[in-house]
Amino acid sequence: MLFANGLIGLREGLEAALVVSILIAFLVKTDRRHALKWVWVGVVTAVVLSVTAGAVITFAGAGMSFEQQEAFGGTMSIIAVAFVTGMIFWMRRAAKTIAAELRGKMDQALQVGPVAVVVVSFLSVGREGLETAVFFYSSVQAAGGGAAQPLIGFLAGIAVAVAIAAGLYAGAIRFDLGKFFTVTGVLLVFVAAGVLSYGIHDLQEAAILPGLNTLAFDISDVLPEDSWYGAVLKGFFNYSQRTSVLQAVAWVSYVAVVLSLFLVRPRVRAAA
Repeated sequence: MLFANGLIGLREGLEAALVVSILIAFLVKTDRRHALKWVWVGVVTAVVLSVTAGAVITFAGAGMSFEQQEAFGGTMSIIAVAFVTGMIFWMRRAAKTIAAELRGKMDQALQVGPVAVVVVSFLSVGREGLETAVFFYSSVQAAGGGAAQPLIGFLAGIAVAVAIAAGLYAGAIRFDLGKFFTVTGVLLVFVAAGVLSYGIHDLQEAAILPGLNTLAFDISDVLPEDSWYGAVLKGFFNYSQRTSVLQAVAWVSYVAVVLSLFLVRPRVRAAA
């Protein structure tokens, strides 16, 4: 689980860190440093809310029955897949325009007052934080209830993201962010497909979806989950040694559709 969670932490953390660095750079270059404290108020508030949301979601199912836990876990996994899918396409589309959009919003907020600056900072960072909280819960469920590995993966990814953003801001490192988000986007498609498959399994366990015992394959003898290679596949792609037909169809369909759409570059309309 470390790789998948680290990848999510890296992507979400880098998006949030880039947003913060863009806002800070704009205020510094326009000689409005007095507003920096309001940016940090918004950022800290968003982080606190995200951590609180993650804790509430993670421990909300403690008093539920088995069927209720499976239904809740499956639903949260589906939501996490929706968030990650949206994140993949949003960053591909917004990568070239996000800086200008954020500067425009911050410029308007400065004209309104400190509260508006806090709100812009909060909303810019809070979305990534809430997405991470939801994905963290689904990762904890996939890991069998142990939060240590998912948490370590997320924190490691976020730490790397902050270091990269700081290096970019200081001019110490330079690389093609477009290619970075393309590569991580492709990897995240497979991660999200695994989470989708796991979510469907949970909903089948809860008797919400049919076909729990209608298996597409059972390779527990050939590729057991408790082997080192099975653990690697489970950590990367949420591999399941016993996969139902519905899970397999969902996994293949998701990868085929989302990966194809992601790799097709949007056409840029020529200026008249």
